[in-house]
Amino acid sequence: MTARPTGADRADLIADAALALLAERGMRGLTHRAVDERAGLPQGSTSNHARTRQSLLEAAVRRLAEREARVLLPGTLPAGDGGGGPGSGDGLVAALAHALHRYLAHHRELLVCRYELALEATRRPELRSFYDATGLRFRAPLVAMMTAAGSPEPERHALSVVAWCEGLMFSCAAGSYHRSVPSEAELRTGFEELLRGLLGHPPAPGAARRTGARS
Repeated sequence: MTARPTGADRADLIADAALALLAERGMRGLTHRAVDERAGLPQGSTSNHARTRQSLLEAAVRRLAEREARVLLPGTLPAGDGGGGPGSGDGLVAALAHALHRYLAHHRELLVCRYELALEATRRPELRSFYDATGLRFRAPLVAMMTAAGSPEPERHALSVVAWCEGLMFSCAAGSYHRSVPSEAELRTGFEELLRGLLGHPPAPGAARRTGARS
């Protein structure tokens, strides 16, 4: 007989089930009972772990950030095959394009969850604070990336990169491009154009290495 997960494993199982329900059924489909059923846990297990809807939503936000970090944070990015090593400007562009393509092509359900939770946060001030605080883990690495790339205004340029990526992700997840995810090569060209436009020059050599990207 398979042992039931406990502790952190059970918390992850519950949060993953919550994310799966958000992606499939939307916010109305996220209930404690539905999470129990999806996770294959005895009735009441989710309520014991997250007694209120707020705590269940917070668990989903926390787990979403953990799973997105595996795909998107600079320290997890491979160099890609763009012709430059991870320490070159080309390597940085290739790494970013690889990560974004991986997200769009293989983790679209996480994008749907992101938008479901972001919209819910606009209606729940207590979730808004938690959502924003959790999202801060992505800001510092991006600002560091822009600094290493030679940006004279890394905070502002980081916002521009976020806006460009967010627009593309929404278009591919829920907008008019949901049936046609850009290729990795197309994304690489897009990042090259974006960074050249922001910086006035290609990313500085060594930018990917200094932000922690690895092959």
